[in-house]
Amino acid sequence: MSNELLWYLSRATGITSIALLTAVLVLGVITSGRRRPTGQRATVLMGLHRWLSLGMLAFLVTHITTAIAETYVSIDWISALVPFTSAYSTAWVGLGTLAFDLLLAVTATSVLRQRIPERLWRRVHWGAYAMWPLALVHGLMLATSVEPILAAITIACGAIGAAALAWRVSTRHADRDARLTALQGEWS
Repeated sequence: MSNELLWYLSRATGITSIALLTAVLVLGVITSGRRRPTGQRATVLMGLHRWLSLGMLAFLVTHITTAIAETYVSIDWISALVPFTSAYSTAWVGLGTLAFDLLLAVTATSVLRQRIPERLWRRVHWGAYAMWPLALVHGLMLATSVEPILAAITIACGAIGAAALAWRVSTRHADRDARLTALQGEWS
C-alpha cells in the first residue's frame, strides 16, 4: 500500500472514529441519564451504543495502525500505547494515546462487566467523559488544522457532544419532588 494511501486512510479513519465516538457518547448519555428510556426503546439504544462502540474501536485501530505504518511522520508502536513518548507532536499525539488508553480500560471493563463489581465498571466508564475531549483536541490539533472539512466535522462533533452533556447535567430526576419532600420530612 502506498504511503499516500496510508496517510489518507489514517485521516479518514480518524475522522470516522471521532464521529462514531461522539455518537457513542450521546447514546451513553441518553441511556444513563436521568430521563433514560425504558423497555424496548432502551434495549435498542443500548444495542446501538454497543455496536457503534465496536465499530468505533475497529476504525480507531485502523487509524492507529495506518498512522504508524505511513512514513510522513514518525510515530511508533510505543507512542500508540504510552502517552507523550512520540517524537512527532508529542503533546497532541500523547492526548490521542491517552484517549486510546482510556478506551482500552472502558472496553476491558465492559467486556468483563458481568464478572466485576458494578461500582468498578461505572467508575472506569466515567473515563469516557475524559476520553472524548482528549480525542477531540487530538484531532483538532493534528489532522484537521489544514483541512477545513475535517475541522468542521470535528467541531460539529464537539458541539453535539457538548449539547448532550449539557442535557445530561440539566435534566432532573423524575422523582425529584418526592426526594425533596422526603429529605425535608422529620425522621424519628
